[in-house]
Amino acid sequence: MLVQTIAAAVQGVEAQKIIVEVNAGGTVAAGKQMYFMVGLPDKAVMEGFQRIESAIKNIGYMMLRLKLVVNLAPANFRKEGSAYDLPIALCILAATKQLILEDLDHYMIIGELALDGKLRPIKGALPMAIRARDENLKALILPMQNVKEAAIVNDLNVYGVENLDQAISIILNEGKIEPYHLDTDLDFEYHKEEYDLDFSDVKGQHNIKRSLEISAAGSHNVILIGPPGAGKTMLARRLPTILPTLNLEEALETTKIHSVSGLLNAKLSLIKSRPFRSPHHTISDVALVGGGSNPCPGEISLAHNGVLFLDELPEFKRSVLEVLRQPMEERKVTISRARFSVDYPASFMLVASMNPCPCGFHNHPEKECVCGPGIVKKYLNKISGPLLDRIDLHVEVTPVSYDELSILQSTSDSSGDIRARVISARAIQSIRFKDFQFIHANAQMPSQMVREICHMDGEGRSLLKMAMKRLQLSARAYDRILKVARTIADLSSCKDIQTKHLAEAIQYRSLDRESWSS
Repeated sequence: MLVQTIAAAVQGVEAQKIIVEVNAGGTVAAGKQMYFMVGLPDKAVMEGFQRIESAIKNIGYMMLRLKLVVNLAPANFRKEGSAYDLPIALCILAATKQLILEDLDHYMIIGELALDGKLRPIKGALPMAIRARDENLKALILPMQNVKEAAIVNDLNVYGVENLDQAISIILNEGKIEPYHLDTDLDFEYHKEEYDLDFSDVKGQHNIKRSLEISAAGSHNVILIGPPGAGKTMLARRLPTILPTLNLEEALETTKIHSVSGLLNAKLSLIKSRPFRSPHHTISDVALVGGGSNPCPGEISLAHNGVLFLDELPEFKRSVLEVLRQPMEERKVTISRARFSVDYPASFMLVASMNPCPCGFHNHPEKECVCGPGIVKKYLNKISGPLLDRIDLHVEVTPVSYDELSILQSTSDSSGDIRARVISARAIQSIRFKDFQFIHANAQMPSQMVREICHMDGEGRSLLKMAMKRLQLSARAYDRILKVARTIADLSSCKDIQTKHLAEAIQYRSLDRESWSS
C-alpha cells in the first residue's frame, strides 16, 4: 500500500516542500534487506530507520516483515537531518494498515523521534510553518519545543506534540489536542524594549556617545580606537539599546535566521530585540560569513538587523576580515556550491574596536607608548584600506578622568532619550527613501543617490575639497563623509547639509589623518 505526507527541508532561510512516500508490500525472507530509502538522503536520514523501528515498537505497534520503500521527493535535492523521522513513521503505520490515517497528505509533519517515541526539537520550524501556510495545508504537526516559534504564522493550525502517540491522535481526529494559539501582535509587543544595559550608566565619554548616536541614526559602521580600559567594549554593547525597535517584519526575518541555526529558545516565539553578535578573534571565515559542507548562516547573518561587534579588530585573521567587504556592500551573502546556491541576509551594523598600537598607549594623554618606529603603522596595516573605507566613523576613545568617574549620579542622557532622537532621524530617512525598496537609512545610499540628496553650499564644498586634499581620502571616503553629514543634519532636522555638519563628519575620519600613526 502506498501512503504519502508532506515534510519540509530548509534551504538558506526558506523551506522547500518535501513529499514523503512509503510503499509497503511483499514479505521478505530472513536475512534479506527490508528497508530501502531513496531520494538523496544523508546518513542522519538513513539512520532514522533504527529510531523509527524502536519508537513504533515502544508505543505498542509492530514493524511488519514487509518490504518498505521510502522516497523523499524531489529526488534531486539532498535531504539532511533527522526531521523526517515522524512523517516516515506515520506513513509506515498507515502503509502497513495498522492505522487508517485519512488525509495524511494534507498535513505537514516534521520531528525527530527518540527510541521511546518521544519527539526532539528540530531546526527551521518558522520557515517550515510559512511553507505549510503557502501550500494551503490542513495543519502543521511538529515537536512541542518548536510550537511557539511556528505559531507565529497566522492562518495555519499548528499542533505541538510530545510523542508519536499524540501525533497519531491528531491525524485520527480524536480531539485530545487543540491547535496552539498565539496572538502575534500581543506577543510581539510584550517585553519588546527591555534592556539590561543603558547609556545613562556611562560616566563621561560624551563625544563617543555622540558618535554612536550618529551611527545608530544613519546605520553607519563605526570603529572605536583607544587604550585598554577606555570603555570601548562597554559603549559598543550599549549600541543596540539606542537603535529603533524591531518592527514585526524585521523580527520575523531575524527569527527565521536564528530558527534555521537552531538558536531559538523553546520559550521564545519571536526575537524582539536587535541581535548583538560578538565573535572571538579566532573565528574562521566560514563561521563568520556562513557556509560549510551543510551550509548554515554565519555570524554576519545572525547579526542581521542588529550589530556585529568585532573586538580587537587587528587580531582577526586578514582573510576573515576581507570576506566582510562584499556582504557589507550588498547586505547579503551568497554561498555557492556545485549543485545549488543559497542567499543569507546580512544587513548589519559593524562596530569594531582596537588598540591604537600593540602596547595600547599610542596618543595616550598620560602614558607613554613603548612601541618602536613604524610599529604603529604596521599594526594599523593589519586592517586593509578597502575595509577601513567601508567604515564611516573612526572614533578615538580617551580614558575617563577621575573627576568624571567619581560623580555619584550620571547626568548623561539615557538610552531611551537617545533612541527617541534616533527614531526621529530615521523617520526623516523613511520619508526620503519611501520609493526605494532596499534603502532604509543614509548608510545604504548608493553613490549616485548621495550626490542627488546630499546638497552642500559653496563653503561646505570648499571645506570638503580641502579635507580630501590634505587627508588624501578615497572616493568611497568622500561618499562616507557626505552620508554621515546627511545623518547629522537629520538629527538636527535640517533640510540641507550645513558646513558645521560637514566639519563634524570629517573629524570622524581619524585613521585617515597622516599624523595619526606617526
